[in-house]
Amino acid sequence: MRVLVVEDEAQLAEAVARGLRREGMAVDVAYDGDDGYRKASLTRYDVVVLDRDLPGMSGDELCRRLTDEGVLTRVLMLTASVTVEDKVSGLALGADDYLAKPFAFVELVARVRALGRRTTPAAPPVLTAGDIELDSSRRTVTRSGELIDLTRKEFGVLETLLMAQGSVVSSEELLDRVWDENADPFTTTVRVTMMTLRRKLGEPPIIDTVVGSGYRIDPAALAPPDDAAGSSAG
Repeated sequence: MRVLVVEDEAQLAEAVARGLRREGMAVDVAYDGDDGYRKASLTRYDVVVLDRDLPGMSGDELCRRLTDEGVLTRVLMLTASVTVEDKVSGLALGADDYLAKPFAFVELVARVRALGRRTTPAAPPVLTAGDIELDSSRRTVTRSGELIDLTRKEFGVLETLLMAQGSVVSSEELLDRVWDENADPFTTTVRVTMMTLRRKLGEPPIIDTVVGSGYRIDPAALAPPDDAAGSSAG
């Protein structure tokens, strides 16, 4: 999941970003509304965690512009105000959820995850391919019921491929969805991560390399059991 945190209190912004990264999310940070708008316009974020009171472009204006421009990003608005009127006005601007400061970090994570599941297309809580199951909320991956220990990046790569449902995902898109804006576009990190992920997932392999294009989950692993059996018999 790719998240943008727009918060002018640098210490809070960095703390939120570190915490969300520990939860396996790719997180970028902007410290004012203008930079937040620029980043949200250039990158497809699943969720924007948006402070309402920002220097430059206000959080209200940023939220309104994203809504008016049809950007497919969920917005979690943060504010020091706790009045019902402010909450209603924030939601009326196009925000999808609202959280008052100070907040419990576990609640922030839960709300970000909930909004992430409402992205377009909506992601189911459990993704499967063959005997592999990925539980996004529990951050677990199993194969034939056996738990597989994955790093945050390996988990993110597998999650992105499973959500693509057999469509090819390029290395560039994986870098964009799983890493963050500081990732080197010329790095071999995607290839190295893919190697270790495949090794941990074991046999039979379920991730195909499409030469010159990227990676995908083997379509046979996504087919219903009856279809897979019929294909094998044919």
